[in-house]
Amino acid sequence: MTFHTGKPGMTRDDLFKINAGIVKDLIVACSKYCPDAYILVISNPVNSTVPIAAEVLKEAGVFNPKKLFGVTTLDVVRAETFVGEIVGAKDPSKLVIPVVGGHSGNTIVPLFSQAKPAVNIPSDKLDALVNRVQFGGDEVVKAKDGAGSATLSMAYAGFRFAEALIKASKGEKGIVEPTFVYLPGVEGGDAIAKAIGCDFFSVPVELGVSTSLILLNFSLLVIESPSRSSLTLD
Repeated sequence: MTFHTGKPGMTRDDLFKINAGIVKDLIVACSKYCPDAYILVISNPVNSTVPIAAEVLKEAGVFNPKKLFGVTTLDVVRAETFVGEIVGAKDPSKLVIPVVGGHSGNTIVPLFSQAKPAVNIPSDKLDALVNRVQFGGDEVVKAKDGAGSATLSMAYAGFRFAEALIKASKGEKGIVEPTFVYLPGVEGGDAIAKAIGCDFFSVPVELGVSTSLILLNFSLLVIESPSRSSLTLD
């Protein structure tokens, strides 16, 4: 898939103007030539490009919510890596840290309280950690001084999610990855959609032939914010 990844000074609105048309054309082709395929959208802004893909597929009469995924894995990779640095984990990939919400700035919500194994993040480092997970892409763009964006880490994130989906589609059980999905179309999603007022949201999903959501003790779930205020979804 060819798309624009961003340059210094570009906003998500700038990316939308470029990538929305690209995504639409690609999904139109998918609806004609491979309507039953799994579609993984990683083109930013994912919060907007996934709903565009869904509308195109609906118009073509081939929309399957269980086969359309927004790839938000990069947020998870950053959360695991940055927390690993703080707690001294030798292999950050052994940490499991759900990241929910969207895939843009403050819409990215890492759930450190749900980490497995449990982690102890010093209170004086929490705000900076959340901010770094949410705006890690900006950090990379600035570091490259206009020469590119977070392309290598994005490629890894795309590979990780695609590999997980392939394994699940072949029958491997218990594979869970957060991903941006159309909630009303996925088992367990209606309750979340009603509680948050959004049809599209990134949540932990158990991948496989029968895609379903992992609700993370939904009635007790607390979303943590940089200000450490909370919103209880129940």
